[in-house]
Amino acid sequence: MADPNIGRLLANRYHLVDMVGEGAMGRVYRAEDTILGGVTVAIKFLSQMLLNEKMRIRFEQEATISALLGEKSIHIVRVRDYGIDDNDCPFYVMEYLQGKGLNDLIQSESIDLKRFFVFMRHICLGMEAAHQGIMYKGELCPIIHRDIKPSNMLVIQEPTLGDLVKILDFGIAKLIQASGDMTHSFMGTLAYCSPEQMEGKELDSRSDIYSLGVMMYEMLTGEMPLLPDNSSFGGWYKVHHYATPEPFDPDYNVPQPLQNLVMKCMAKSPDDRPQRINEITQILESINNNTPLPASASRNSFALPSKNEPEEATRISAPSIDEICLQSAWPKDKPQQKIVFPRLIRTPEGIYTTLWVMLETEDILKRKSSTRYNQFLFLTNPHPMVLWITVLHNREHGPRWLPCYLDLKTTPGQQLAKILADTGSYRIMFFGLGEPERCHNVMTSTIAPRQCRMLNDWVTVSQAVKGENKPQISKKKLKDEFEKLKPKILAKLEALRSGHTDISG
Repeated sequence: MADPNIGRLLANRYHLVDMVGEGAMGRVYRAEDTILGGVTVAIKFLSQMLLNEKMRIRFEQEATISALLGEKSIHIVRVRDYGIDDNDCPFYVMEYLQGKGLNDLIQSESIDLKRFFVFMRHICLGMEAAHQGIMYKGELCPIIHRDIKPSNMLVIQEPTLGDLVKILDFGIAKLIQASGDMTHSFMGTLAYCSPEQMEGKELDSRSDIYSLGVMMYEMLTGEMPLLPDNSSFGGWYKVHHYATPEPFDPDYNVPQPLQNLVMKCMAKSPDDRPQRINEITQILESINNNTPLPASASRNSFALPSKNEPEEATRISAPSIDEICLQSAWPKDKPQQKIVFPRLIRTPEGIYTTLWVMLETEDILKRKSSTRYNQFLFLTNPHPMVLWITVLHNREHGPRWLPCYLDLKTTPGQQLAKILADTGSYRIMFFGLGEPERCHNVMTSTIAPRQCRMLNDWVTVSQAVKGENKPQISKKKLKDEFEKLKPKILAKLEALRSGHTDISG
């Protein structure tokens, strides 16, 4: 069904071009400001499902907060206009920003220390501007964001500054007014909420600092510091209140003072955290000034193999691995049906592991915006075998499971596992059913350092194991374990989703 807003002229000024996003409170459209010569802007509408007086007030407050904060800090998205359309639906107009969400950067590439410190300086400056407050109805009101997380941080490229981070979505922010009543309901995203936020207590800036600590850990490692047994409110309540965050893996090369800061931000008691954002800024600057930064990121840096090149590597010459993937055709020795299989590709820079996937073209389009997750299961007996699990999760369309097996008693299986471990990443190549002549899309998925170590260990173990030459039995056992593991994987993926999880209690 066609979107009736597309092509519409709003307030005799804004020509709506296309929808660019959808969240808990409404939709965002790209539009042209006809009065200012076609300048591109973004327009957010309150959802038709939320057209009640309480939500109107909240939506108008979001616009007001963002407008006033945008004047204070370059690191907060700027609001330019507010109004109500002919259908009695509120909207506000923002600067249009082209960039990449910090959540997408975390999933697709490493954030080295140098870039981490730049991002954090910008984020802290924006948060400090909010915590210091704005003049609202004649009163200075500090603002607690209450939804600090990577998907609310947009990284854009500014011509003179380079990377520039902007904080988005003050939709559930709270003005702290001396005369105002504080809400006693939970609102936020479960994976990043402070213990006191989950209790519906009155919040101050230290709650945002807890969320910032969770986000810093994720920026530095690509993983979450806390994960529940399930993604229910109760599961998250338990880990935020009682679980100790996972320690940093030594392979991440995070300086000890930075580890200490992140852990302190995630303290269960607000009194044990840094009390103000500027304390965090000062500590980060001190660490940055005293830390020799590596030339490249440790988490995803490619260590290309120098010997034992696999005989099955495809010999293709091209400028980049992604270009090679997009130019590739579906192998003639593989059936054109919904299957998944691994293959090595040789480039001028080295050898890379790829995962070839054939799906309906419509399904491929649905998966372009997905959370990526991978995990490996291993059995030694009766036959050394790895189940390589890749999942693409989309909130609207659910999970797409992409499992395949690596037989570690065969040379190709050992080579694939070894190169996966050495490079720490792989490309997922998508082909449409009935369209084998070209690759539709390429995604990159990274592998955690401890999983890389396990893959290397499994290869070594498998070479020494005699085995009973019963690969099908091992495959069946791994498949059974995989089915048991699926609910836990889904719980983790839902926890990492970028959308809001709003719960009243």
